[in-house]
Amino acid sequence: MSRTGMRSDRLDRLAAMLGGQSHLKLGDVAADLGVSEMTIRRDVLESGGRFACLGGHVIGAQTEAAGGYALDRETDQHAAAKAAACARAVKLIEQDDTIFIDCGTTLPHLAALIPAELRLTAVCYSLNIADILSRRDNTRLILLGGVFHQGAASFSGEAALQELLSLNINKAFLSAGGVHEERGVTCSHFHEVPVKQAAIARAVNTHLVVDASKFGTVRPARFADADAFTSIISDRT
Repeated sequence: MSRTGMRSDRLDRLAAMLGGQSHLKLGDVAADLGVSEMTIRRDVLESGGRFACLGGHVIGAQTEAAGGYALDRETDQHAAAKAAACARAVKLIEQDDTIFIDCGTTLPHLAALIPAELRLTAVCYSLNIADILSRRDNTRLILLGGVFHQGAASFSGEAALQELLSLNINKAFLSAGGVHEERGVTCSHFHEVPVKQAAIARAVNTHLVVDASKFGTVRPARFADADAFTSIISDRT
């Protein structure tokens, strides 16, 4: 059997192992399939979004779908509030900053509001953000690649994560689907979690930019405590 065929067989067996469960331990999956954890991680990256790895676990795609998020459906939700939050956040960006801009439907407003005269290095991992930044004459754009997730218009992959961890970032602007005092800051897509956490780790200052509808909401993928940010910026603050 070819390498591609063996990977396809493992992914089919993984789907059967998950069954109706939301997740399995990565080590258990590797042991049951007779391969290394690294092989399972590579299989997951090549699964076309069927699975994701998170915190030492393999997550089924149905868990991600349960968040009910799709980029085209979310774009017009609370658009004015999202733009208002970003109008506050953009004031933090300064000349020659290196910034990280998260994915989603809020932060395209931020990218569009950045003054044309500012020289920047901007890091992102989504097509909608990259499309806006690529039109700026004074911006050096770093687009993190990997496997493309159509529902979120964003990328994920180990190489992109390592690239992000090698960068120094002045300010990271993060988005979220939910902000809850006890349950933390959450999103709908598990593949975004490692990228968000790496950006938080590499940034001198981190700013969570959300519209007020996100407060008190909980999504399935948790990526930070509510107090992990330098500031939380919304249309009401």
